[in-house]
Amino acid sequence: METDTALILKAHDIAKTVHGPDGDLTILQPTSLEISAGDSVAIIGPSGSGKTTLLGLLAGLDLPTQGHVMFRGKPLGELDEDARAELRAATVGFVFQSFHLLASLTALENVMLPMELADDADAEQHALDLLEQVGLADRVQHYPNQLSGGEKQRVAIARAFAGKPALLFADEPTGNLDTATGRAICELIFELNRLHSTTLVLVTHDEQLAVRCSRQLRMEAGRVFESGDPA
Repeated sequence: METDTALILKAHDIAKTVHGPDGDLTILQPTSLEISAGDSVAIIGPSGSGKTTLLGLLAGLDLPTQGHVMFRGKPLGELDEDARAELRAATVGFVFQSFHLLASLTALENVMLPMELADDADAEQHALDLLEQVGLADRVQHYPNQLSGGEKQRVAIARAFAGKPALLFADEPTGNLDTATGRAICELIFELNRLHSTTLVLVTHDEQLAVRCSRQLRMEAGRVFESGDPA
């Protein structure tokens, strides 16, 4: 069994309930899980099953209605919003379905931004190196509206690795891409994840992508099942 020193994330009895016009709605049923450093974990399930909610709670983007999440032994619920943001900026990377690039910045500037915020004196060179790694050495001065969907996601991936994250969250990273481009993006994420020794938490509805991860968590109606567990 993994010791606590090997854990990067630990969720204990977390649940999420929201208030609506028809009463309370539980989006995530009480869930406990552990993710060790170096793991690659896929969260799979149909739309509306609670995948993105679980990712948001694990990342500290939202707080659970009950339970708590520990990141490297730190309870996220005891940190204020600014402290959680600082922790994410220093140790976590994100890749989203909709890219979230800043339209007014070039590819190079988008990748440089998190490094500049961290006072990296070599931000430009590090960004150039990352853009070369994702195959965009000839697109560094292009703006997002001058890039294809696959190129935008490559910029987003380079930006996600800019801070040398210990943990990468990817939320449906191929959702807005055609099949061939999506496969290429998947290969890139797994290759960079291996190269940078990053822990990966991947939300996807793609079973073929999920089996590339060392663990699969299935979600159904807000409940989480480890792959192989009875539903």
